[in-house]
Amino acid sequence: MSMRTNYCGLTTEALLGQTVSLCGWVHRRRDHGGIIFIDLRDREGLVQVVCDPDRPEVFKNAETVRNEYCLRITGTVRPRPEGTTNANLTSGKIEVFCEQLEILNASVTPPFQLDDDNLSETTRLTHRVLDLRRPQMQHNLMLRYKVTMEVRKFLDANGFIDIETPMLTKSTPEGARDYLVPSRVNDGCFFALPQSPQLFKQLLMVANFDRYYQITKCFRDEDLRADRQPEFTQIDCETSFLSEQEIRDLFEGMLRTVFKNTINVDLPNPFPVMDYATAMGKYGSDKPDMRVKLEFTELTDVMKDVNFKVFSGAANMEGGRVVALLVPGGSKEGSGMPRSEIDAYTQFVSIYGAKGLAYIRVNDKSQGAAGLQSPIVKNLHDAALAAILERTGAQDGDLIFFGADKAKVVNDAMGALRVKIGHSEFGKKNGLLEETWKPLWVVDFPMFEYDEDSGRWNACHHPFTSPKDGHEDLLESDPGKCIAKAYDMVLNGWELGGGSVRIHKEAVQSKVFRALKIDAEEAQLKFGFLLDALQYGAPPHGGLAFGLDRIVTMMTGAESIRDVIAFPKTQRAQCLLTQAPTPVDEKQLRELHIRLRNAEPAVKA
Repeated sequence: MSMRTNYCGLTTEALLGQTVSLCGWVHRRRDHGGIIFIDLRDREGLVQVVCDPDRPEVFKNAETVRNEYCLRITGTVRPRPEGTTNANLTSGKIEVFCEQLEILNASVTPPFQLDDDNLSETTRLTHRVLDLRRPQMQHNLMLRYKVTMEVRKFLDANGFIDIETPMLTKSTPEGARDYLVPSRVNDGCFFALPQSPQLFKQLLMVANFDRYYQITKCFRDEDLRADRQPEFTQIDCETSFLSEQEIRDLFEGMLRTVFKNTINVDLPNPFPVMDYATAMGKYGSDKPDMRVKLEFTELTDVMKDVNFKVFSGAANMEGGRVVALLVPGGSKEGSGMPRSEIDAYTQFVSIYGAKGLAYIRVNDKSQGAAGLQSPIVKNLHDAALAAILERTGAQDGDLIFFGADKAKVVNDAMGALRVKIGHSEFGKKNGLLEETWKPLWVVDFPMFEYDEDSGRWNACHHPFTSPKDGHEDLLESDPGKCIAKAYDMVLNGWELGGGSVRIHKEAVQSKVFRALKIDAEEAQLKFGFLLDALQYGAPPHGGLAFGLDRIVTMMTGAESIRDVIAFPKTQRAQCLLTQAPTPVDEKQLRELHIRLRNAEPAVKA
């Protein structure tokens, strides 16, 4: 390269005595008694540059440089003086004695120091270009690149073909709101940005492309969280002529390879497998964090006749549930949970709809009820108390929390509490959290969930998910008992990917539509292009889609997927860097035949 011979961060003792040309940004400038030190930074890291007054022109230029100036320097690589090496840097054993210094571009004073760890996210996203210069962000995006390369190498080695699918497509019901794009040419008509390439990848299987993949953008106009973005990147895969087990084995191997080759982590082989019913029963979640060594104890059957109406009411209601969550050592004198922490957890579960959080401190189980401390003990008969202690395996010094309500409220609230306690300081000190990687396949999801408001069944995944063999007749007789050939890959409580075997036979697809109360006319209107294609000898096929952003977030230990996306949106779906979305002028709206109902735009520039 004409301007540089090496990257700053890769300049090492292997180059001692050689002349190098380096380009980068001033990370820090230090004047030590007449000698100026410049820490020069590029994407590979830092190198120390020494500017000596014996070279007047170099020294004069060095006196003018400031943080974030862009420089080109030429100099000789030499050892650092004894006692000044820096083991934290790849270049930490050497320095570059500067012989030429060229200021390629000056910089105004940055709004923050790049090594400031206390920046607000608003500041970071507003000045995202500078934020991306920070070493942590450089590392995150470089790792993201390496992950995508490992994915591509694995899929290529296994016969997959990268095929692009359209970004402007038809709006179809897939569980979230579409982003709509008005068509100027077709008055009154709209494209939708894809929530996923689901229908197109099935079409590619019918078209005999056998093994397809794509690392692609997907769009969902939904409420955002730390692990959600309006646009996100999916590793989307589909394959023909493989069974559910073979599909899982293939992509488990992919994830294991990616983790090993990017961050040198050996994931278990094989991954554990858990059915959906067990996951919900023990952990209240279909993506349980298996690092947390706590699980539910079912108590619904023994609480039907207790005097405590919170428990008996839930136990006797249709769809109600009562569970216990044993916290070992939670009531131990001197090291257990104080009342303030329990009160905080009571507030926490209320976020998930819980009306309270009952608990029992086990002081001396040998004394029966007299050895238990809680306001609710007097309302529980001896048989119920004995069942609680026996089923939970409680010992002296333990604490038992209870959840009682509709099953969804119990699962959500107690499932979140389980994770909260496991990750708390108490949980870590008492060995309730295993600091490792815990992958899990969750399988055998329900085909449908009942929507009481609309009085109809909805597809849990999408209406093209295949039922388990032998469950086809349940589609019409008892949809609630129908199990799908669906599977999710979970890692440390995050869903990394999910997929299913698809329906490829028209007769089964028709039964699913009838269960969903989708008549032939509506099916043809919404999915006609897929249904027509499936008539032409559609092969058995299935696939899986991974969230690339989530995988990299977990690898980096970042708190949000925004830290692994170059230019993300906020939780209000805004880009603080470009100030998008913004109003558009009246001419553009007229060309699209659109008139705004509100005089003032919802989002201002």
